[in-house]
Order: sequence, then C-alpha cells, then structure tokens
Amino acid sequence: MIPTTYAATLLLMVISMLCWGSWANTMKMAGRWRFELYYFDYVLGVMLSATVAAFTFGSMEMVLPGSDQVLFPFLDNLAVTGKRQIALAAAGGVVFNLANLLLVAAISVAGLAVAFPVGIGLALIIGAVLNFIINPAGRPALVFGGVALVVLAIVMTAAAYAALSRQRAAEKPPEAPPEPGRRGKPRARKASPWKGIGLSLAAGVLMGLFYPLVEMSKQGDLGLGPYAAAFCFAVGVLVSTPVFNLFFMNLPVEGDAVSFRDYLAGTARQHALGVLGGIIWSVGTISNFVAASAPKTVNVGPAVSYAMGQGATLVSTLWGLLLWKEFAGANTGVKARIWLMLVLYAAGLGLLSIAPLYR
Repeated sequence: MIPTTYAATLLLMVISMLCWGSWANTMKMAGRWRFELYYFDYVLGVMLSATVAAFTFGSMEMVLPGSDQVLFPFLDNLAVTGKRQIALAAAGGVVFNLANLLLVAAISVAGLAVAFPVGIGLALIIGAVLNFIINPAGRPALVFGGVALVVLAIVMTAAAYAALSRQRAAEKPPEAPPEPGRRGKPRARKASPWKGIGLSLAAGVLMGLFYPLVEMSKQGDLGLGPYAAAFCFAVGVLVSTPVFNLFFMNLPVEGDAVSFRDYLAGTARQHALGVLGGIIWSVGTISNFVAASAPKTVNVGPAVSYAMGQGATLVSTLWGLLLWKEFAGANTGVKARIWLMLVLYAAGLGLLSIAPLYR
C-alpha cells in the first residue's frame, strides 16, 4: 500500500518511469487512429484503474512507520479532508489533461524532435524546482545536478532527431521535372515550425504545474492520501476531456475535423488499445504518487519522484529505437548523439535516485 523501505520506494519510481514511457506504444499500435479519438478510450482507462486502486489498496487504513500520521481508507479520506484539497487534486488532473493533449498535438505537427525536448524538458525544469520548494527532500546539489544532466540528455535527443531529419532530407531523391507541355505539381508550402514550438512550450509549462497542485492537495494532517489524490486527479481528467477534446476535434491542429461518428466507427482493437494505454499511464501515476507519500525515513520527495518519472523520455526513446526502428539507417554521428543521450540520462537518474540518501 505504502512503501516502508527506500528500495520499495525506488522500485515504484522505476515502475512509474516505465509506464509513463510505454503507454504511447498503444497509440502507435492503433495505426491511423486519430489521437483525438484514441484519447476518449485512454481517459476511460485512466479513470478505471484509479477507481480500482482507490477501492482496493486505497481502502486500507495504515499508520506510517516512525510517525503518528494515519492514512485513512479512501472513502473516509474523502469525508474528512477539505474541499480545497479535493479541488487541488482535480485541478491537477485538468491541467495535466490540457498539457497532454497539447503535447500530442505538438507531436502531430512538429514531430518528436521539437515536441518532446521542448515540452518535457521545460516541464522537468519547472516541476522539479516547484516540487522541491513545496516539499524539499534530498541534497539540493544532487537533485538539481541530476535534473541538469537529464535536461542535457533531452537536448542531445533533439540534436539527434534534427541530424537524422537532415540526413533523410539529403538522401531523398529530387523530384523529376514536369514533362513538356504539362504543369508540374504545385510545390507544398513549407510548414512553419512556430506552431509546433508554441504548442510544445504551452504543454511544457502546464505539464510542469500539474504535479505541484497534486502535492499541495496532500499537505496537512487531513490532506488527501495518494490513492484518493489519484482518484480526484482522474476525475479532473475525465470531466475536462469532453471540453478540451471537442476543441481539438473541431479545430484540429492537423488534418480534417473528426466527429463522434468517427469514434464509433473504430474497431474493437483500437478502442481496447486506448483503454490499455490509459491503464498503463495511470498505474505509473499512482506508483509515482505513492512513492512521493512514503514515510519521511524513506521518502524521496516529490521533486525526485517527478523528475525520475520524467525519465520516461529515455524509455520512450528506447522503444523508438528497438521496437519502432525510428533511427533505422542513421549515420554514425546520429548514433553517437543517441548513445551520449543514454549515458547522460542514466547519470542524471542515478544522481536523482541517491539524492534522498544524503539529506
């Protein structure tokens, strides 16, 4: 229910990182299924797993070792806590939901080369700093040193993607000139990168703000426990999805508008993949919230927990390399950047993992 050793706490953070970095595979497995339609099933998976966790693990009363603090069962926790705490956790879900939709939209416009380095990198910096201010845990030099290395790894990822894009553009054969007497195809306008950059920046700012809201909902003797916070967070995601997603469906950042008729036309496999993606992400989120709520003797703090969770970028990069072959045919320079990124990420996560041991 709640980890009582540092090893168990660290294991939960690793689970969080793996889940946050793996859920998007289900979206790629769905094929040409639009992200706006996928997202409805994804949210159902988030709500389902948060509810199951709340009525199982979250419904057991527990006294934290080394303190008199009691973690109330889920329903009792909701009854005794303040409305402000519930509102903060739900607001965290609303903020995350908009950030996640903006990030997916940025990927569809500008690709991973812009969206992930800009969005997740900015979120990591904002989230780690704010969480450390709210609830400092661990030696600051190790925490912020680890964050700096992870940010460098993200920048290196961007450099690798940019180099790969230039390589593939150079290898692309030139278009044949039009035959005499025939007009050639109109040249496509080059898409401006500013839309993707703007979406990524907005996603990064919001992604960095949602976790501090959840952390504030857990403050105080009658604050929310991790399972109750995850449930209220999921409710915020569920309630805000029709509002946000209808906007993207009617005013898409790329392609034609879609409707609920398109959603109903999806196959059972596509819907199941969306639900599975939401469950995987939610398991990672609950693990993260629980790790950040461990007793003080083994607590890693929200800054370390959030920053290690954002190491999911490393996991998603490995999926792209090994499963989706996104760097197939890359030259030596691109591969060197990727390996350097992996080393920087591993070093950064190593510093973050040992920071709580040197308080």
